[in-house]
Amino acid sequence: MFFSDAGARPRTRETNPAERKKWVEVFKACDEDDKGYLSREDFKVAVVMLFGYKPSKIEVDAVMSPINPSTSGLSLEEFVNIVRKKKEAQLYRNEIRHIFTAFDVHYRGFLTLEDFKKAFRQVAPKLPERTVIEVFRKKHFLFAYGMTLKNL
Repeated sequence: MFFSDAGARPRTRETNPAERKKWVEVFKACDEDDKGYLSREDFKVAVVMLFGYKPSKIEVDAVMSPINPSTSGLSLEEFVNIVRKKKEAQLYRNEIRHIFTAFDVHYRGFLTLEDFKKAFRQVAPKLPERTVIEVFRKKHFLFAYGMTLKNL
């Protein structure tokens, strides 16, 4: 989706001027008839151009529903803000994936409670084991085979 599904919010970062320029170019390329906004279909094409996949109807509805009905679509600034949030969410998920992979030393695709405790002993040795266990179980992370990357 367009926003992080994880409990913590992605960090806000400054938009790189080159990135913003690319987003503006994509907006202009997808703004058929130079109407100054992106329709639903224009927006889908823009997402394909920037992210390489066609957004689902649910994703498009989530983006388009708060739009002012009199404008009929996304303005440039609305589009840039949406793309920036999507990029932030991607970076956040990639960061989580990187951290998870570092602790998945057996390349199983999941962390057991023992893996999780070992990881915390390395990064926070003074943290009580009870707290680590509670964190592992929090938010339904405890599954029959442990904590999986998919669940993060």
